[in-house]
Amino acid sequence: MSARFEGSYLGDAGKIASDAVLECKICWHVYDPAIGDDTRQIKAGTPFSALPDDWRCPQCDGERDQFMVVHAGTAPIPPAPTLAMLAIEKARRLTDAFRDIHDNKMRDTPFTNRSLAVEAIGFRPWDGHILGVLVVPWFMNLVLMPGPEDDWGHFRTGEKHIFTFPSGDYEFVFNQRPSTGPYFACSLFSPMEDFSSQLQATDTARMVMAALFDPASRAAEDDRAGEIRALREADLAAEADRTKAVEETAAATVAVVEPMPSRRALLTLGQNKPGEDAA
Repeated sequence: MSARFEGSYLGDAGKIASDAVLECKICWHVYDPAIGDDTRQIKAGTPFSALPDDWRCPQCDGERDQFMVVHAGTAPIPPAPTLAMLAIEKARRLTDAFRDIHDNKMRDTPFTNRSLAVEAIGFRPWDGHILGVLVVPWFMNLVLMPGPEDDWGHFRTGEKHIFTFPSGDYEFVFNQRPSTGPYFACSLFSPMEDFSSQLQATDTARMVMAALFDPASRAAEDDRAGEIRALREADLAAEADRTKAVEETAAATVAVVEPMPSRRALLTLGQNKPGEDAA
């Protein structure tokens, strides 16, 4: 006989396997799923957890919730975690890690916005990976974390990689921490001084996630690039005309135009400022 497993059923079907054997703690009557219960016409093969709610010990009428586990049987096989479940867990680990960094290292630094807190926004499965926005009081990043099929062991901290989304191509930087594992980060805002509240920051993060998957954002950037090129050509033509009218061509000034906006600037509606990502 196998070793006795001490524990009450107590109505918790998650504690026992379908073939677990239990006994009444009052009269020691044994319920074996392989046998069933003739007195209540319970067929063989019926797990103890599947017995009718009004089933009681056929020998002493004791309550079913007070039966004790005699043989644990085959341990239930836990369901494989889904990618959505993995996204929730990874977002939690990321949040816990950066809350610890904030509390122990960053809380009193001058570039920490005291109106903000650490929060993971919109983490979801994407292309076999986990994607979301991490908001902390000193930066806001797009974060890409590995899915169950990803092997990122060959990446090195600081290594850059381009990921393509419906709105365009974005550069991410690889990082890893013991408490979170590996991840890629794309800086959106750093520092966070322009945000006056957590709500404003989280609303912006959600807008970023929406814009990231909007193909219109790519078209808008292409259109803007065309406009910038046209303006540049017009400026050059005007400059050529001015140069002809000036005796000393060396004194001619070169027209200045604004640089083409990056995809990150477009994604963040032009709000982001250059700064070092502290992730």
